[in-house]
Amino acid sequence: MVKKADISTKKLISLAPENWVKWVTQIPDIITGEIINSEFQWISRESDVLVKANSPKYGEFLVLNELQLRYKPEIPKRMRAYTALAEEKYNLPTYPVLINILKENEEEIPTRYESEFAGLQARQDYRVINLWEVDVEIALSQPIPSLLPFVPILKGGGEEAIVRQALQMLRADEQLSQLETVMAFFATFVLDSVLVQQIMRWDMVVLSESPWYQQILKEGEKRGEQRGEKRGIVSGIELSLEIKFGQEGLQLMPEISQISDLEKLKIIQRGILTVNNIDELREFMERN
Repeated sequence: MVKKADISTKKLISLAPENWVKWVTQIPDIITGEIINSEFQWISRESDVLVKANSPKYGEFLVLNELQLRYKPEIPKRMRAYTALAEEKYNLPTYPVLINILKENEEEIPTRYESEFAGLQARQDYRVINLWEVDVEIALSQPIPSLLPFVPILKGGGEEAIVRQALQMLRADEQLSQLETVMAFFATFVLDSVLVQQIMRWDMVVLSESPWYQQILKEGEKRGEQRGEKRGIVSGIELSLEIKFGQEGLQLMPEISQISDLEKLKIIQRGILTVNNIDELREFMERN
């Protein structure tokens, strides 16, 4: 049984912050300092991680890391706002990086925010890293342990042998072994769930301990806040379907919204993790 662990975005990057920052910025002579508080006066987000850095060419600056399960249209505006807030709070130039984990569609993801109003213009550039475009060899051959749990969804990483290799690397280090639940969560997006169970050698219920799964639940709870328990669960299901299956998954929501049994709704929410496609989910719903 895998030990339960809190693997937040901050924890992932803190495993090897200098190697991570060198990779996301492509500044080879960078030296990292502390991972600093990313909470601002009015807002704070668990997906934002600020790292203090220094290089002979650029001097002292901040690296803003924004990890997103799936890209959303409001992200450019958010990157502009958080970059400005970080610069204001710490009085340091900021290098913003957006890391998208799962591919939403074929549309090109913008690398800047731009707006114009009454003849006034605003612009914020940021670097975009789409993990599905990152070669899996980078995670397997370079000392960037923060990338290992994402191996299944990296380019070339969705094969059983590759996932097993990454799992061995995680289990060889006690600190990294805590990342198993994260890797298993992403493995269910590319491999059969039964196969993932065999590779990991533990029940898929453990996946509920993944911080990414917990993020889905929390966002669902926020959506349904002050609307009753059922609305909160249904909102969590809606978000889970959207993240795992995209728009196709949302086609089930009219049917799911009609279910009044809270326990059945909770079973469906957990079941989304263990199925591989919409047809399997329909069969799961009929059995339960």
